[in-house]
Amino acid sequence: MTAAKRRTDKKELFEKAPVEKALLIMAVPTVISQLINLVYNMVDTIYIGRTGNPDMTAAVTLAFTVFMMTIAFSNLFGVGASSLMARLAGSGDRKTAKAVSAAGFYGAVAVSVVYSLLVGIFADPLLLLLGASENTLAYAKQYTMIVVVAGCLPTVLSAVAAHLIRGSGYSKQASIGLSMGGIFNIFLDPLFMFVLLPKGYEIVGAAIATLISNVVSCIYLTVTLAVLSKKTVLSADPREIMGMNRDAWKGLFSVGVPSAMLTGLFDLANIVLNYLMAAHGDPELAAVGIVMKAERLPNAINIGICQGMLPIVAYNFASGDHKRMNRTVNTARLWGVIVSVVTLLLYELFSPSVCRLFLDVGENNPGAAKTIMLATVFLRIRCISSLPQFFNYSTSYCMQAVGYGSGTLLHACVRELVFYIPFMILFDRMFGMYGLTAAIIAGESCGALFALLIFRRWKKKHVNLM
Repeated sequence: MTAAKRRTDKKELFEKAPVEKALLIMAVPTVISQLINLVYNMVDTIYIGRTGNPDMTAAVTLAFTVFMMTIAFSNLFGVGASSLMARLAGSGDRKTAKAVSAAGFYGAVAVSVVYSLLVGIFADPLLLLLGASENTLAYAKQYTMIVVVAGCLPTVLSAVAAHLIRGSGYSKQASIGLSMGGIFNIFLDPLFMFVLLPKGYEIVGAAIATLISNVVSCIYLTVTLAVLSKKTVLSADPREIMGMNRDAWKGLFSVGVPSAMLTGLFDLANIVLNYLMAAHGDPELAAVGIVMKAERLPNAINIGICQGMLPIVAYNFASGDHKRMNRTVNTARLWGVIVSVVTLLLYELFSPSVCRLFLDVGENNPGAAKTIMLATVFLRIRCISSLPQFFNYSTSYCMQAVGYGSGTLLHACVRELVFYIPFMILFDRMFGMYGLTAAIIAGESCGALFALLIFRRWKKKHVNLM
């Protein structure tokens, strides 16, 4: 297929295909890759849970908070660049779109190296600040040094490359790359944890498996980006960065920075949650860690829908087809509501079985039994927030798609700093650990309402649906 033919097909997808079909083509591969990566992220916790050691489970929870910051960096250059690329493609400026792609790619390299060095230097005080105890510190540091310090570059670069590839209309290729890493991890985890390394080194084995998987994913996506750069607006040529003018840098960071802040503040909220829950005890911390893994199922599906929606919304906003843009947003919202409601019902009914996937209770293991009991209650409480959480995600992605960076940043700050974190502190003092667990419902509900209000106000000024 010629380059011109490929461009015509993508133009048809963004401009003419029925909205439901276009969204399916973009979102289904993304949802699949999100689910596979969800499984591979949960596999570490599930296999570590087979040891029946709550301290290891709590340690992974702490280390995962440090790892989550890599997602913020991925969004800084991945979401920022892909959103701008789609808008530039919609307006016909392919040359600047290539420059944006290269800037996003090499920006990811730079920020990854800096973060790796900082975490490597300050690992101990950082983990202690997050709530590590004498029982969990060594385990948490083992995982952090391998997955974050050694693995930050391939992790961030693969995510950014996937965003860029998806932003140019190749959602399937982006999803294959991300899924490849997830599949590798599923098979490598038990090999390293229970076969190649001796008993007691399960954390190290899980971390090595994750590192190798991320490297494989990074290689595939980087090569794919290079191949597609010959016939799309994608580029990994550093010389293209010279084509970045002031407006292009501003457009990249106006969406990228708020998107990174959104993830960073979400990570900050999890840090506060872990810190407050750690004060109640290590089993309580392990329990909330299990729940945070379990509730990622609806989040993964809904984020996949939103990521598939973003390029279509961005393209049609820039091209002036605001009716199509609006239909895309409404269709994605309907799908997300269905996912959230179904998940809520399933978790309310089957939360004990879900929680036992992450920790083996075994016989004569009161610590593990207590952890599962707490996790069951925590999950039934926190899953109520699934629906308002989706509206936070979808509205934020809409604002990123149209370049409304200031709205994204305002929403992120208000959602976490004004609502969720203060609710956690207040509810913890008033009702203890169960109040702390329930704070997410109030925080996400208030945040979703605020997001919908500010985006609706923006649309009245900038979107013509006549």
